Amino acid sequence: MKKSSNLLTLYIFIAMVIGIGTGYGVFLAYGNAAPAPTGTKDTPQIFADNISILTDIFLRLVKMIIAPLVFSTLVVGVAKLGDIKAVGRIGGKTMLWFISATFVSLFLGLILVNLMKPGLSLQLPLPDEHASSGIAKADMTLKGFFQHVVPDSVVNAMAHNEILQIVVFAIFFGVAAAALGEKAMPVVKFLDSVAYIMLKVTGFVMNFAPFAVFGAMAGIIALKGPIVLVTYGKFILQFYLGLFSLWVVIAFVGWLILGKSVFRLLGLIKDPLLLAFGTASSEAAYPRTMEELERFGCDSRIVSFVLPLGYSFNLDGSMMYMTFASLFIAQAYGMHLSIDQQITMLLVLMITSKGIAGVPRASLVVIAGTLSMFHIPEAGLILLLGVDHLLDMGRSATNVIGNAMATAVVSKWENKLTPGDATNA
Repeated sequence: MKKSSNLLTLYIFIAMVIGIGTGYGVFLAYGNAAPAPTGTKDTPQIFADNISILTDIFLRLVKMIIAPLVFSTLVVGVAKLGDIKAVGRIGGKTMLWFISATFVSLFLGLILVNLMKPGLSLQLPLPDEHASSGIAKADMTLKGFFQHVVPDSVVNAMAHNEILQIVVFAIFFGVAAAALGEKAMPVVKFLDSVAYIMLKVTGFVMNFAPFAVFGAMAGIIALKGPIVLVTYGKFILQFYLGLFSLWVVIAFVGWLILGKSVFRLLGLIKDPLLLAFGTASSEAAYPRTMEELERFGCDSRIVSFVLPLGYSFNLDGSMMYMTFASLFIAQAYGMHLSIDQQITMLLVLMITSKGIAGVPRASLVVIAGTLSMFHIPEAGLILLLGVDHLLDMGRSATNVIGNAMATAVVSKWENKLTPGDATNA
């Protein structure tokens, strides 16, 4: 297991390097060619469209796994906890970590963007008030939030991979199974078997990960060229510096609770971390993260309960990006927001960001809705669209770290870390 894990890490890294080299080669060969006739695509675009098929196939395979895996593991996890009091206790500790981590992520992003001021150098004129980024705004109403959280059809939720809605139904299902006791055991055992089967399927799917990473990197570099790394280099560099600062904070808090074993945890999740970074999808890393947390020593029931919730409520990298990007756009247009306004924005983002997991480009959707509340030009999001993929790579990797640490910490708080596994560095 360890050997194959190391090999996958190596293959993914090699695929990233080869993908960057391949994409750059295509860009050098065709990037400066005459524009294609109207209505047709140029060579880099055709190459990017075709090579991205590898990434699309992999992400589709992962999405194929997510719904049955989340449902089966969460139901089994809740049912095996034994009683509603245990679910409430663990759920309370989990949400305490999630809310704290969300606030820290948003607040750290706010502090750093004020210190580094990456948008000031752009000095852009205010656009026409009717200009739009083309990104739909999130529904900011309380009614809209709850309509998204509570499923009207579990079949529809699974068909569209609405993770939060699946989580809500699975918790109800698991609590009901726990309340029925022996009568529900055949169903619980069946779903336990389903979970093991889906984890086995996951192992098969993960073998395709290097090809997906190669396709993702080759496509973006061929299409955008090195300019995508240079034009917004300052913003990208500063955002990644912010993410690194958040990693340090998360790891430090983890060290306070877990001790030296936190370094072993970080070592174990390198595969899902690299996978999330390469594909710009934290969903792609979900099954592997689950496996590594159990290897670390976390109780499988805790993992099955906390990790799915984390994918809806604990997207630390995305949280930091929301304040960082919103204030970057305000700075680019020379707009000054008072401290009161910035704190209000932080609180608004804390609320509106919950329950939007599974929405395409979810961070941008929430930002679009928030900008209008503070009269910041929504069209400013266009500034970020060209590099959003590169930023999403870092956000996705950070989300994996945040959720892995949350699961390990809750396991520790519940005294459910296997001593032999969790303490050996």
